[in-house]
Amino acid sequence: MEDTIKKAKVLIEALPYIRKFYDKTIVIKYGGNAMVDEGLKESFALDVVLMKYIGLNPVIVHGGGPQIGKVLAQIGKKTEFVEGMRVTDGETMDVVEMVLVGKVNKEIVGLINRHGGKGVGLSGKDGQLILAKKMNVYRRKGDGSPPEEIDIGLVGEVASINPSIILAMEERDFIPVIAPVGVGEGGESFNINADLVAGKVASALKAEKLILLTDVPGIMDKGDQLIRTLDVGRARELLEKGVIMGGMIPKVHCCLDALQGGVIKTHIIDGRVEHTLLLEIFTDEGIGTQIHRGKGG
Repeated sequence: MEDTIKKAKVLIEALPYIRKFYDKTIVIKYGGNAMVDEGLKESFALDVVLMKYIGLNPVIVHGGGPQIGKVLAQIGKKTEFVEGMRVTDGETMDVVEMVLVGKVNKEIVGLINRHGGKGVGLSGKDGQLILAKKMNVYRRKGDGSPPEEIDIGLVGEVASINPSIILAMEERDFIPVIAPVGVGEGGESFNINADLVAGKVASALKAEKLILLTDVPGIMDKGDQLIRTLDVGRARELLEKGVIMGGMIPKVHCCLDALQGGVIKTHIIDGRVEHTLLLEIFTDEGIGTQIHRGKGG
């Protein structure tokens, strides 16, 4: 009986959050170990389906870097990175699109549908959802001379988001699953960082939350302790002081840009934890790091 009462208390704890986020859009960047481990994949799909059934509007943007790298290796194509970006020539772009749109996206959609959801796969080319432009990348030489511009091919950044197709799907209770492939003015495909796409989609939808799944607990302080909440000012201060470093830097910038674009709150959470989305959204304690606008925001 005690275990049953505990379960009831968990539901009661979730009630105010269900009420608060009812009919609100939650954009989720899905990547890392949560996309690889079979148990975590099931957990993620169940979380998303439950969110939809109780009245939230989850929108998923997924990555797929390791899967792309694996296929490139299988065909003997060498992968080169510049400033953390995959150099993407025409042949590589064909593989990127095939893997992200044709394989990874469909696997996620299938998993959601198998658990009772109504997932629909999209790329940025569908309904001109993601209009893109070529990304300019510069490398500092360290000798005081101007940075060198590096051509990394068909790597793009978001020019604009057309959210109409997502809004139409939300109205019909579908769960959009978006592959981060954009389309240029000439119809060419661009490979775009999934974090960047998720942030821009969240801004275009004026989402209640942007949630980035990672392979770390969240933002850590100098003592390697989890920082549970930050406002924009404090996050910028930690960036300047070098407390936030490495792969966490672009994720924090993504969150800051999303907040500036109208998103209410952003979260960087540990995708290695089972049911991490439910723990973040529907419990008092939450999980990971929350970044918000601060007073008056």
